[in-house]
Amino acid sequence: MFDSGVGGLSIAKCIAEQLPNEQLIYIADTLHAPYGEKSIAYITERVNIIANQLIAQGVKALVIACNTATVNAIDQLRARVNIPVIGVEPAIKPAVQQSINKKVAVLVTQATSENERFNALVNRYKNGADVFIQPCPGLVEIVESSQISTKHCNELLNQYIEPLLAQGVDNIVLGCTHYPFLQQKIQAIVANRHVTIVETASPVTRQLHKRLTELNIANQCQKAKQVIFYSSKPCSKQQALFSQLWQQSIQLEMFDH
Repeated sequence: MFDSGVGGLSIAKCIAEQLPNEQLIYIADTLHAPYGEKSIAYITERVNIIANQLIAQGVKALVIACNTATVNAIDQLRARVNIPVIGVEPAIKPAVQQSINKKVAVLVTQATSENERFNALVNRYKNGADVFIQPCPGLVEIVESSQISTKHCNELLNQYIEPLLAQGVDNIVLGCTHYPFLQQKIQAIVANRHVTIVETASPVTRQLHKRLTELNIANQCQKAKQVIFYSSKPCSKQQALFSQLWQQSIQLEMFDH
């Protein structure tokens, strides 16, 4: 599985917990982050380079643990590889279904907000509800630089979320894998407002398990958990951030591609 940085760890953690027999490889493409400000061509190139390297290592499935990479590059990747490719899409459908006010917000990166595939997804599932798409420049960088507890983080979150609350939204979809690491802070902002926060790690894990089972390639043998972590720009600071978010000490290897 891979992401532009540490955000996909929110997906990887759920997969590691729910599919404990599987060996996992996680790549953070930190040297080329954030994807949210890159062109479609650039994102597609990085996705293909990383996917090719993982397939060369013999992986049986790929998880694009990044919303921006999913909406921009998953279709072409699925067309050219012969293993399951699981993407991350904002959980708009369940958010709309459970919304009482029929007003739903989706927090996304700038690139996702402008993406045709994403906007088609919104139109397909909004079912008469108002869906407010909120680009959130700066939030990915805050998570990547371990600045979650700063005043600047609070200011940005308030700047993006308060107008949505004023519109009466009652479901907020976290449309980027970095955003679950800000969930506690978002929860504090919406406290007592009867707002539900909707994430995507569980649906992605269920879909991965479903595809592995369908193809009869799920690992049934119990074994010691092995997760290998790579970064295209490893350093001691990032390794500390990985360990903090993974909630145990990890060793970060170099991904040189």
